[in-house]
Amino acid sequence: MSVNHSSYSGYLLVHFTGEEPDGEQVYFALSEDGLHWKDLNGGLPVLRSGLGEQGVRDPFIVRSPQGDNFYLIATDLRIASGKGWAAAVEAGSRDIIVWESSDLVDWSKPWPVTLGIPDAGCVWAPEAIFDEAANEFLVFWASATQEPHETERKHKIYSARTADFRSFTATEKYIERDNHIIDTTIIQHNGIYYRYSKDETTKNIRVEQGSSLDKEAFTPLSAPALEALPGVEGPQIYKLNGREEWCLIVDRFAEHKGYLPLLATDLAGGEFRVVPEESFDLGATRKRHGGVLPITAEEYSRLAGAFGN
Repeated sequence: MSVNHSSYSGYLLVHFTGEEPDGEQVYFALSEDGLHWKDLNGGLPVLRSGLGEQGVRDPFIVRSPQGDNFYLIATDLRIASGKGWAAAVEAGSRDIIVWESSDLVDWSKPWPVTLGIPDAGCVWAPEAIFDEAANEFLVFWASATQEPHETERKHKIYSARTADFRSFTATEKYIERDNHIIDTTIIQHNGIYYRYSKDETTKNIRVEQGSSLDKEAFTPLSAPALEALPGVEGPQIYKLNGREEWCLIVDRFAEHKGYLPLLATDLAGGEFRVVPEESFDLGATRKRHGGVLPITAEEYSRLAGAFGN
């Protein structure tokens, strides 16, 4: 069964909430317009990880190319356990945690996949995009690594490829900057890939475009509104259903405010405008770094029926 993109009519947001005892698990929220969100499951986690670090952050969800399967991947990390951020960077888990579902309601038990290279300090914010040219997913994440020529660890983006989220190709370096780069998200439109990354050199979201997913294919793209927006991370971009408009949400970690949405009608032009506070509603729970999936009316009603309040 494949899903026609024109049949999407709602959105599922998967996210975590923060460092409180239950905050680093997977929460679900639904939206009809991509800007106003309703928490599911009474504001409690829908999925929990008891593997590895006993919690997950930065969940991301992707649909299989056939449309009949979903994979949810997340960082194996629980800051609430008290080890501290230094341990998370220097000696954190090298795994991602994966769940699978055919209907968004019933999920498999989670399984771990070790993607971090040997001696990587961590594997953070994994995401995936289907590469139609290669007929497989490109999975990418940030790892803090120290190469022989470096005096300390630096976060770089690494990648691997998979068809089933169980077996993966060898990990390779995907993006490196002068300073740390910790979050990247990619979307495709009209054969062009747009890559949005949190750059710790400039402390904002930088944009690139490429004709393929190859690491050498990308060149910088100016996006003044993003370059002027400091103190944000965890960028996520999704197309708004039924029109040529995209929503980019960024996590306002510096102000502890959760997500801020920006809208664009021309990805190649890099022109984003901030959505005013009165024009969006993130629901009762704080929405931290997650992922958004456009869904059909049937999927929306199934989720609302299973996890509605």
